[in-house]
Amino acid sequence: MSLLAWSAVALVVVGLFFTIVAAVGLIRLPDLYTRAHATSKADTLGTLLTLAGVAVVFQSGVPRIKLGLLAVFMLITTPTATHAITRAAHDQGIAPWVLGGDEE
Repeated sequence: MSLLAWSAVALVVVGLFFTIVAAVGLIRLPDLYTRAHATSKADTLGTLLTLAGVAVVFQSGVPRIKLGLLAVFMLITTPTATHAITRAAHDQGIAPWVLGGDEE
């Protein structure tokens, strides 16, 4: 395999790792705020790395441009959607989880 192919595989594998970390964070973390933080950060990074790995494979310009536009779209929409969800939860009075706090 060439260096180009190895770099594409490495980017996709690292991207999948971060996507799996986001999924584990979604399952394991205790409340909406920590889950949103874990999934937005790790999932965005995982998606961008995976898209970069796919972009390395393509040699022509049009697919790379489309993948670049998709990456920009992901960079804008994922944090914005996460902020909107957590802001709505805060506005509705959903309290964050506190270690050793009183259960109400």
